[in-house]
Amino acid sequence: MNTGAQPLIWTPAVANATARALCTDCGISRTAEPSFCAQACQFIAPDYASAERRIHGRTRDESRAQELYFGTYLSMHAAELTNPVPGAQWTGITTRIAQRLLEENWVDAVIAVAPHPKDQWRPLPVIVTEPADLLHCSGMRMGYAPTLAMIEPAIQRGYRRLAVIGIPCQIYALRELELKLRHEGKIDELYVIGTPCSDNTTTENFHLFLSKLTAEPDTVTYLEFCTDFHVELRFKGGETRRIPFLKLPLSELPDDFFPTTCKTCVDYTNCLADVTVGYMGGDSKQWLICRNKRGESMLTLIEHELTLSAPISRGRRASSVKGFIANTRLAAGGLPLRRMPNFMRTVMAWLMPRVGPRGLEFARARVEMKAAESILHLRNLHPKKMRYMIPAYIWSQVAKYELTPTENEIAPDSTISMSSTSNRQERQ
Repeated sequence: MNTGAQPLIWTPAVANATARALCTDCGISRTAEPSFCAQACQFIAPDYASAERRIHGRTRDESRAQELYFGTYLSMHAAELTNPVPGAQWTGITTRIAQRLLEENWVDAVIAVAPHPKDQWRPLPVIVTEPADLLHCSGMRMGYAPTLAMIEPAIQRGYRRLAVIGIPCQIYALRELELKLRHEGKIDELYVIGTPCSDNTTTENFHLFLSKLTAEPDTVTYLEFCTDFHVELRFKGGETRRIPFLKLPLSELPDDFFPTTCKTCVDYTNCLADVTVGYMGGDSKQWLICRNKRGESMLTLIEHELTLSAPISRGRRASSVKGFIANTRLAAGGLPLRRMPNFMRTVMAWLMPRVGPRGLEFARARVEMKAAESILHLRNLHPKKMRYMIPAYIWSQVAKYELTPTENEIAPDSTISMSSTSNRQERQ
């Protein structure tokens, strides 16, 4: 069913979000059943193992290094579109998959985010029914987006075959909501396109960050953290500027720049999506992970438009991760960070793209950093939540860095134990 209607733009006509200590405003609390948050939220008592079995047919195989870090998958690629989508963050694979789902009539509508009319960086959830309209959704947004609040109006309009593009905290909640919707007979098909996410912040905070990168933040049209350890900025006049990670003004940002939710997220790679499209393991290309048969079927829609290759893996991540963990311990305890002398920043900024981790090794480094960050911040801020919020695989990812759980940090029914953690540390 495709009515040809223009995208339905989300407005605050839906209910206000329910205030909670850990919330990314995925949109569930703005629906007719806000209490469903208790079941759907990633930050209460997630059950990734059950979700993986339900969605992918099995749990991740921790004996396979790639699955331990990146989740269950059938195929993994470095990829780029032969003809990039105009305005896309990279070449536009996410946008193109969604377009093809509509073009081939696999879905009635795609739920995504577009730029707010008053602020190009602010995400605005939309329902899109025409392939061309998805071009308005290409590119990066920064800020909270109650994307799942769009599902109710989509169903009310008669759309029973949906595709959803979302970040991990949205997709975990979506998968729980999917169970409910299927049981109630409200949807027939659901295609889930996930993008990785390490840290989010408010749109206002993002503008603050831009203002510290350039004297003309209003002219910035593009920002990306690249795998060669640089941030790339593009400007309205066509200028491009690249800033080494080590020279970013992170010390000038407020302590709450990144919310506690992002500091305690355990799903960097969007492991419950059918297909994950990101950049970390792509080494200047896009990183495409097909997690199940549905994900592979979406790849077939655009495979003839892609250049595919095997992801590379170079360098060593251990020293970078250890340094990150040391600083995170200080930050989680409210202590000042150890700062590198300015002359060393210049040296390391030159050195890191040449000898630092690249490709899948870069991706593993980021996953380990996020896992360690989650453990350390939860220990400091919400220690009683640890046994419910941290899946067993997170402990496996960081065991070699001497981050091991106490008895109080392991869920009663968890398959992990102190001895198994120790043994896993020895093998890695």
